[in-house]
Amino acid sequence: MNFSINENSSTPKYRQIVDSILHGIEIGALHRDEQLPSINELSEEYYLARDTVEKAYNVLKKDGVIQSVRGKGYFIRREGPGQLRVLLLMNKLSAYKKIIYYSLLNTFGDKAIIDLRLHHHDAARFAQLLRENLGQYHYYVVMPHFYDQTTGHTASAREVDVLNLLAEIPSNELVLLDKDLPELKGNHIAVFQQFSSDLYAALESGADLLEKYRKLTLIFPKDVQYPRELIQGFRNYGVHYRKEFTILSTTQGHTIEPGTAYIVLEDSDLAELVRQARHHSLQLGCDVGILSFNETPLKEVLADGITVVSTDHEHMGQTAARMMLNRQSGKVKNPFQLIRRSSL
Repeated sequence: MNFSINENSSTPKYRQIVDSILHGIEIGALHRDEQLPSINELSEEYYLARDTVEKAYNVLKKDGVIQSVRGKGYFIRREGPGQLRVLLLMNKLSAYKKIIYYSLLNTFGDKAIIDLRLHHHDAARFAQLLRENLGQYHYYVVMPHFYDQTTGHTASAREVDVLNLLAEIPSNELVLLDKDLPELKGNHIAVFQQFSSDLYAALESGADLLEKYRKLTLIFPKDVQYPRELIQGFRNYGVHYRKEFTILSTTQGHTIEPGTAYIVLEDSDLAELVRQARHHSLQLGCDVGILSFNETPLKEVLADGITVVSTDHEHMGQTAARMMLNRQSGKVKNPFQLIRRSSL
């Protein structure tokens, strides 16, 4: 589009740039996601001071009309009038996180635009993503799963304090999903699990199923991030119900043991246990038991079904989206249950 700059107008030139862009959007000459000229390009083409163009772009950024993308430039925002801008920061896009993501999308409908970014448990990467986007969104939705809760697992990330990073977000714009951080103050939204007590309660609800097994084994991987509170919940159940129990980091090199109920977090370990059970002609739910963490459609239909302990991920996304749409704050514990199937 051509910008309308009148040298003789009493309207400041930066304001004329702002009005030109707003008019361009209104008449359809500028579209969502369209890139604007750089500050240098616009100043050179229209013989404007660089500070004048920068001031106009800053006004448009503050009003949520445009956004800056590091290394790329300035773009017309994608959302329409009244739509929320939401940045979703996840550690990885696993099967159950896809359920949360699509639950957010479906609940928001056309009332919000969600941008998804992955930090891969790396606090340094998380810090970069967050600081590049501060001030650009109405809400910042974070799944705060990091090693040692507050630090990253790479050498460059060990000095990064995630709690201090999260504190940089205005508390009324912060949404914590899956895991709450009680030490973080403010009126943020949290829709969370209580991993230790949730796992204990779920195992307790299936005590009649676990009774026939002499031993419980938790497969808790060392190289994949899971809340360590799960170990505490597992141990508490074993102690209180006087069951022999052990914790392994992998199924590799381990031969499946009859009379044992396995609790597995990773799908690769689940597949290995099922493969070994078939190889040794062991019947699931009778000779050995398998209890998997986090519900997925595949676990429901696999063979006669895999017993799972799981929070309701769809409900988690729905709750968070509704709270954002209604501009609510507060903390909500998400439902968690044992889903009985034939593998236990």
